[in-house]
Amino acid sequence: MERSPLAGAGTTHLPFGHIVANEKWRGSQLAQELQGKMKLVFEEGLTPVDFYLSSRSCILYVTEADLVAGNGYRKRLVRVRNSSTLQGIVVVEKTQMSEQYFPAIQKFTVLDLGMVLLPVATQAEASCLIMQLVQEQTKEPSKNPFLTKKRAQISEPCLLRTVQQIPGVGKTKAPLLLQKFPSLQQLSNASIQQLEPVVGPPAAQQIHSFFTQSR
Repeated sequence: MERSPLAGAGTTHLPFGHIVANEKWRGSQLAQELQGKMKLVFEEGLTPVDFYLSSRSCILYVTEADLVAGNGYRKRLVRVRNSSTLQGIVVVEKTQMSEQYFPAIQKFTVLDLGMVLLPVATQAEASCLIMQLVQEQTKEPSKNPFLTKKRAQISEPCLLRTVQQIPGVGKTKAPLLLQKFPSLQQLSNASIQQLEPVVGPPAAQQIHSFFTQSR
């Protein structure tokens, strides 16, 4: 695998079913959950990246402890945001303990940096979310859409819980959104006009603001 210009390691053509993980995740619950579904390749020196999903896409994982500890995570996010070669997706643990710190990272990630931020409650839920992201990136337009939809259902419960945590959504509107926008990529790219018929104007504005950079 070729070295990434940003981090210590990366890929140009990551084989399907493989994820490159930062060595620091070896033995973690998240790694164990992923290893049952994907082939994990651990490498040292991936800072600031936690997981490479492809040659151009990576995960930056912010734990509950990272949030409580302060703003140390910000440098990592900025490095990836400033890279011309990588799309960084920020996954953050939003728990009862870290919930009070979530608005700050949401503002910094979404409004200041214009990056996608996805909340999870546990590392087990994060593994399902990462699987969903990998599936979205490896879908081929020529595939039968009914088959790809069935394939995406593997991580549907985790995807539903993640969408429920988006401001303005909750348990009632999340299923409606996923019926119309069955993937995170589609939901994050939806316009206010596309969202309004599903959830109404106030919630549509909140969801759109959650995923997009303030202009």
